[in-house]
Amino acid sequence: MSLHLILPPEGVQSLLTEWPDEPRVYRRKSTDLDRAVSAAVLHDHVATGCLPADELAVVRAPYPSLNQNAFKDNGRTNAVKLRELYDQGFTIRIGNLQRIMPFMAHASRTIQQETGYGNHVTAFLTPPGSQGLRHHWDQQMGVIVQLEGVKRWHLWRPPVEAPMREYNESWRVWKASYVEQWESAGPDLEIDLRPGESLLLPRGWVHNPHVPASDSPSVHLTFVLCERTPLWLAEQLIAGAIEDPDFRRVLLPSQVTGTGLTNLVEETRTALLTHLENLVPEALTATVQKAALAETEHRT
Repeated sequence: MSLHLILPPEGVQSLLTEWPDEPRVYRRKSTDLDRAVSAAVLHDHVATGCLPADELAVVRAPYPSLNQNAFKDNGRTNAVKLRELYDQGFTIRIGNLQRIMPFMAHASRTIQQETGYGNHVTAFLTPPGSQGLRHHWDQQMGVIVQLEGVKRWHLWRPPVEAPMREYNESWRVWKASYVEQWESAGPDLEIDLRPGESLLLPRGWVHNPHVPASDSPSVHLTFVLCERTPLWLAEQLIAGAIEDPDFRRVLLPSQVTGTGLTNLVEETRTALLTHLENLVPEALTATVQKAALAETEHRT
């Protein structure tokens, strides 16, 4: 099981059967992951320029990410510029390792077979005593795997309920007063994550990670598990409506912009209810499971 690459057996069991809603830290044994995607391997990718520029972000708190031209030449990663930025205290974020490294591609696919969830993997290389991203929350479960150094995580309970795509994402509902409130109250949890440890970070939990030591860099991986929801399931049920020609007919501009739109909405609602009532759940189950195991887009 690929989940065993990043969690001990009790952590895997917890994910598959409970789906924790509070952070948990697990001590794990060394696995093939540590040999295939070590901190040294990731630093070597940076040093050699063997990283697609479009998968890179360079950031140092409290500022936003740099423009990619800061580390690109002719559309390609400039390894010298990237290293210079790292030496200046910028965190290097490498996105979608499952698209870059064959080992991570296999691990990601296996995790999807085990969970039915699409997923992606991001690496964060942070210099000593530095910080990349500041306070924010995510809309998916994250499993943070510390590879090198110590990362200190200040955590606060979710300020919103069950965030997901296009709903309660931090950048959509952000309030200017949030950071001052959190810092004045202090974190609900403080965790120093060390090599060999993994942190389960449920969606919605505010996190403000940084490297506390001035003499030690940090490298960690974040495995993002894109949870399935009843909304996702409803989308699967509706998807089959495309086979009905009535759902594929053109809506005239005058219908969409005119006064008759309310009647059109009601007619479509009635047709959709009829579509759903005629579905045979047993016959649809295999199609839904196939979608869960095949969809790789980060839609949650």
